[in-house]
Amino acid sequence: MSVLAEAAPDPTLPGFGHDPWWLVGGKVLAIFVFLVLTVLLSMWVERRVIGRMQLRVGPNRAGPFGLLQGLADGVKLALKEDIVPRGVDKVVFVLAPIVSAVPAFVSFIIIPFGPTVSVFGHQTALQGTDLPVAVLLVLAMSSMGVYGIVLAGWSSMSPYSLLGGLRSSAQVISYEIAMGLSFVAVFLFAGTMSTSGIVAAQHDRWFAVLLLPSFVIYVVTMMGESNRIPFDLPEGEGELVGGFHTEYSSLKFAMFFLAEYINLATLSALATTLFLGGWRAPAPISTVWAGANTGWWPVLWFLVKLWLFIFFFIWLRGSLPRVRYDQLMKLGWKILMPVSIGWILIVATVKALQNEGRDIRTILLYAVGVAVVILVLSLLWETLRGRSDDGSEAAEQEPRAPADAGGFPVPPLDAPHYHGRPGPSGRGTATSREEVGSGLH
Repeated sequence: MSVLAEAAPDPTLPGFGHDPWWLVGGKVLAIFVFLVLTVLLSMWVERRVIGRMQLRVGPNRAGPFGLLQGLADGVKLALKEDIVPRGVDKVVFVLAPIVSAVPAFVSFIIIPFGPTVSVFGHQTALQGTDLPVAVLLVLAMSSMGVYGIVLAGWSSMSPYSLLGGLRSSAQVISYEIAMGLSFVAVFLFAGTMSTSGIVAAQHDRWFAVLLLPSFVIYVVTMMGESNRIPFDLPEGEGELVGGFHTEYSSLKFAMFFLAEYINLATLSALATTLFLGGWRAPAPISTVWAGANTGWWPVLWFLVKLWLFIFFFIWLRGSLPRVRYDQLMKLGWKILMPVSIGWILIVATVKALQNEGRDIRTILLYAVGVAVVILVLSLLWETLRGRSDDGSEAAEQEPRAPADAGGFPVPPLDAPHYHGRPGPSGRGTATSREEVGSGLH
């Protein structure tokens, strides 16, 4: 595609759906190529950055500076033997990677890359398409992708895979609810759910500044949605070997790998669109340069914001350990969801008062005061509740009554042996055949 002329107006929802077939096909192909290249580059950047964090070199053999390492890994996965374990549900086992990868590609179709431009003399927006409920399409596709993970765990007939699929389903339920709630404040201030309309509503101020709590909640939930460290419990190598894809190899495993990195790009692009002004230039550049938000330059601003988020993901992976599962669930259900609901109530009240013509500064001061009071009360509640929990745990750790007093017999923790009769060295010896046969072992 080449540029013949440039157009300044922002794209609007009624302007979509009128492109010729060749332009629609070109957009779809461009988005597909962009996602594949982003995956390859993300893998290289992740290995180089984490290698630098851990004082290692990183990939440096395949291509200049190791740039072709991701491509070499893809060829290697394609040529590996495709092993299908006996006893699996073969139909579901084969379909699960496809169900996981296809929604990842579909989600990116509603992400705006830039304003309206001229391509071969035809005015079109730098966006695949737009919908009145475009943001909900991303939530729907991410939920569909989890079906692939759950089906992969169930069809593998492996306890590790099954537990990984169950963990992923529980994780996406808790964190997708909080993610959806973080979008509500954006919808209220933008007045629309279309991505082009949300970008247009941020022409003077980014929602990351105006709706900071929603932005923070989304950043936390998108880490939970990505199934990456510190929330990579569905793939926990320490306890689940590889989680839901333990039994997969070759191209099937590569599709799960591809879906993970595409979701990484989609979540980053959605954060850029909803909270960082989308393709619009930052304030210093847009105020100094009048043409910063016209033509093809906005694509550069969009890519810079996108890669900053991807670097943030990589930075967290190289810095944080994996959290415990109870900590993961507590963060989602007891912290993110209540805070999201309380913030939505505050935002809705502020928006209603603003529509009535009240002073926005006074409204914001009252809103901040209410938020601080709620936060202090919640912290006090958690502190008092934590002390009561510590007291109950101490009571539970009291020594139990001996067996002859009616209590349950508990062996000492520092016993020199675990089963059988102690031998001369203090270790447990094998029990006799009579004891084994009688079921005493």
